[in-house]
Amino acid sequence: MVHLFLAEGFEEIEAITPVDLLRRAGIEVTTVSVGGFAVHGAHGILVEADSLSERLPLDDETEGIILPGGLEGTQNLMQSEELNEIIKFCDENNRMIAAICAAPTILAEKGLLKNKKATCYPGFEDKMGDAIVVPDDVVVSDNIITAKAAGASFEFSAAIIEYLRNKDEASSVLGSIQWKKS
Repeated sequence: MVHLFLAEGFEEIEAITPVDLLRRAGIEVTTVSVGGFAVHGAHGILVEADSLSERLPLDDETEGIILPGGLEGTQNLMQSEELNEIIKFCDENNRMIAAICAAPTILAEKGLLKNKKATCYPGFEDKMGDAIVVPDDVVVSDNIITAKAAGASFEFSAAIIEYLRNKDEASSVLGSIQWKKS
């Protein structure tokens, strides 16, 4: 199971695209709010989370976590004590940790990107700590997947599917929706 975290001000495309594509790949995804069940995205889209962070069990079924960006959403995620514990659990148990846009700065703040290649939203490079910041749209470094921005949401999702399952499954999902990179 993968847990995708939502906080007020999250970037909608960066959250909904991975949920949709991972579910198409047969990967169980739970949306988890660090606030109430109803969460407003950066563009006013209201999403109802499946669960709350304080109710989230951490066990062997947890394959990883996904952190969508959005400036306000990232700031709100950063303040969540429950999320801090979940990130620590995933790091200590070598589970996937995926973050897009401004959200990779959360991982940098926790020292998880030290000497690892990573990417982030342009202009946030100075908040990436000891990461080796590269301009790629998506970067996989050990168990950490980072992506640049909303425009990379499909590639980000495909990288997660490939990491959790395999490249053929990722290609199959992208093909099923007729996704083509220009």
